[in-house]
Amino acid sequence: MSFMKHRFATTVLAGALLFGASNAFAEAVLHRGNGGEPQTLDYANISIDIEGFVVKDLFEGLTIYDAKGEIVPGAAESWKISDDGTVYTFKLREDAKWSDGTPVTAEDFAFAMRRVEDPKTAAKYANILYPIKNAEKVNKGELPVDQLGVKAVDAKTFEITLERATPFFLQLLAHYTALPINKANYEKFGDQFVKPGNMVSNGAFKLQSHVPNDTLVVVKNENYWDAKNVKLDKVVFYPIDDDAASVRRFEAKEMDLVYNFSAEQIKRLREAYKDQVHVTPALATYYFAFDNRQEPYNDVRVRQALSMAIDRDFITSEIYSGAQIPAYHLVPPGMEGYGEGVKPDWASLSQIDREDKAIALMKEAGYGEGGKPLNIEVRYNTNTNHERVATALADMWKNTFGAKVSLVNLDVASHYAYLQEGGKFNVARASWSADYADPENFLALLVSTNTTFNYGKYKNAEFDALMKQSYDERDAAKRMEIMKKAEEILNKDQPIAPVMGNANLWLVASRVAGWQDNAVNEHLSKFLSVSDK
Repeated sequence: MSFMKHRFATTVLAGALLFGASNAFAEAVLHRGNGGEPQTLDYANISIDIEGFVVKDLFEGLTIYDAKGEIVPGAAESWKISDDGTVYTFKLREDAKWSDGTPVTAEDFAFAMRRVEDPKTAAKYANILYPIKNAEKVNKGELPVDQLGVKAVDAKTFEITLERATPFFLQLLAHYTALPINKANYEKFGDQFVKPGNMVSNGAFKLQSHVPNDTLVVVKNENYWDAKNVKLDKVVFYPIDDDAASVRRFEAKEMDLVYNFSAEQIKRLREAYKDQVHVTPALATYYFAFDNRQEPYNDVRVRQALSMAIDRDFITSEIYSGAQIPAYHLVPPGMEGYGEGVKPDWASLSQIDREDKAIALMKEAGYGEGGKPLNIEVRYNTNTNHERVATALADMWKNTFGAKVSLVNLDVASHYAYLQEGGKFNVARASWSADYADPENFLALLVSTNTTFNYGKYKNAEFDALMKQSYDERDAAKRMEIMKKAEEILNKDQPIAPVMGNANLWLVASRVAGWQDNAVNEHLSKFLSVSDK
């Protein structure tokens, strides 16, 4: 071999080795379209799924949902429940560590739960932990924070005492409200503990960077107890609420996952991407809330009439291409022991008959043709599907009652912040996805003391009393019957207009492995991997 040939062969071999090495050590990066910008990463003050997707990659509770959507051990390796169902004793994993290498302790959980219930924190979801002894009284300032029924028995043993047996308590502990905080880190940074550079987390990933409205990047936490089974090195979240832009980036292979896309695209996307399109029935309800504080929405006849005039079949079939199902009550089907739930009487009528009845009710209330003008402002969060639904409602109410309807939209974080902070409105779009598979999770939205999620400030003493009774009932079947009676009251009062049962719409690239559809819409990145497909 001549010198020139030898040098060329050596160069080619070296290049091949370098190429092979670069492939072997290439980062495994998952690109997640996340549907909007989180208000915050402080899980005492988040309330929507796009925030939960990020936070649950960073922090791990005592229990978690696995890829199938079933409750499994998280930071706790095991637990024992007392015979009366009121005392839970958790054994934390010996190798559970924070991203700074310090151990995860029982006091980290106790400290975090006390912080959530401390009225100074003003946690939006404090009620999730109300089953814990004294939680509600602590949250309302009636008892000091140290009276909350949580106790660090020792560094790795955590005890929770409940007010009463709560069948779904292990599900509650998988909620972001029950996530731990590194006590030492919080005492150092305070509310700034969620910032890049400050955050210490105990989940499969740790926060690397966050550029609002651009990207949020998390990287593998080498100190996570199960790090050896985490196949991703990095996850990049894109807070894009423009459906069309998300789909374009998916089609350009710039994003591996897209959460929510325009339902009118389902047919085209299925033809092009087949099983990469996922439409999964969810424990979720899409609805419109009426502001019960002001006229004419404080009149039950007006609320009933507006709800009756909504053609749910048109919305689900024409706007959502059959991906959703019409809904006439708040609690979605699929709750164990609850069944289908009770529909209002008018749900059995044809749409034409509903509209006739609605016109009569509206006239009786003094609005519509021959009465006072009906001016309605509909608020919704920016999204192609939501815009199309709001536009359809405007046409239906205009055609049925002669109403003048205007539309107002905000980004998802601003929309929900406005509603949660008590802003006044006429009609506002909202939806609720189950935090746990129990009807109480939906019905509790409209209890008068729920100042965060009872957007329209609905009050009904009989409804509140039934819900209180349901918390005290130990017999499971009787408890479900009590809640059905409570839902019947909602059907009559129509403080909200349920429109459809939600489906979770995802685009999942073929290069993503480990994905499993599930009704609770829980998809931790720790269960996913990517290939070079």
